[in-house]
Amino acid sequence: MSVRIGQGIDVHRFSEDPHRPLVLGGVQIEGARGLGGHSDADAVCHALADAVLGAVGLGDLGRHFPDTDPVWEGADSVALLTAVVHMAAEHGFACANADCTIIADTPRLAPHTEPMVERLSAVLGAPVSVKATRAEGLGALGRAEGVACLAVVLMEPL
Repeated sequence: MSVRIGQGIDVHRFSEDPHRPLVLGGVQIEGARGLGGHSDADAVCHALADAVLGAVGLGDLGRHFPDTDPVWEGADSVALLTAVVHMAAEHGFACANADCTIIADTPRLAPHTEPMVERLSAVLGAPVSVKATRAEGLGALGRAEGVACLAVVLMEPL
């Protein structure tokens, strides 16, 4: 068995519900509009989970936690990511490291990336980097219609 790389991407539009919290990387960001989705809509955890699943050859997040199943409505995405990490371990792989890039024109995420790094590193059991960038007014993300995240992971045999 050799090392494997996986990539993931997730995009969510902002919710119309003014009471829905924004959760990214397992961290609730106070005062920001939440994202719409079946679970808590944590685009960072979703992108990371897809990256882990892809590296191990287990499909995508929707295959394991479909948004058509009411069981997963409002689900904590950190719990989903934790389950995915366990699936990877059952298939003989652990995360060596991960890198995430969040794309959002709003809210300002720099003050929140370190807590995300700490939370995600604990879940993956490996170093995780979290960066934030802006779309500079271009497209739906630049018009602040939502948030996207790109993630890549390196998985190694146990």
